[in-house]
Amino acid sequence: MRVKAVLGCGVVLLTAVTVSAQTKFPGAQTCEKPAPNYTVAVDDRPGHVMSLTKDKCRWTKGEIEGVQIKEDDDTIWSDINGTSARDRGYGVTVLANDDKAFVRFDGSTAIKNDAPVSGRGTWTFSGGTGKLKGITGKGTYAGKYSPDGTATFDIEGEYQVPSAASGK
Repeated sequence: MRVKAVLGCGVVLLTAVTVSAQTKFPGAQTCEKPAPNYTVAVDDRPGHVMSLTKDKCRWTKGEIEGVQIKEDDDTIWSDINGTSARDRGYGVTVLANDDKAFVRFDGSTAIKNDAPVSGRGTWTFSGGTGKLKGITGKGTYAGKYSPDGTATFDIEGEYQVPSAASGK
């Protein structure tokens, strides 16, 4: 049984002392079939399984502060109960300039015939590297899974970037 929720967002930041206004963020990504994908039965009731997966996603839409978002590397753990799963995880998002944003997400996945069908949830930034250091923001994601295990997700939200200190 494969279950995963996915998301990611990258944001470019300026070294900062103050924080700028929030900026809207739209994005979309296509994700490969998760690998590895580990599952273990809980044995307390039929269909109760714990899952740990790793996936890679390519951003098909998503640009922040003029820098294209390239890819995501997500680690997801899921508590699966028959036709639904509770998903939590972390993502590392890489922009075209190789800066990284770290994301925490929490969501749910609908399951049919032991395979994921759709997923949705929320995300928040938890840090970054380079110009992404100090990023804050949050949003939502929603997507659909294909029978082959690949998926597509739409991501929306807002972010703030630190602004350059004036006169320093």
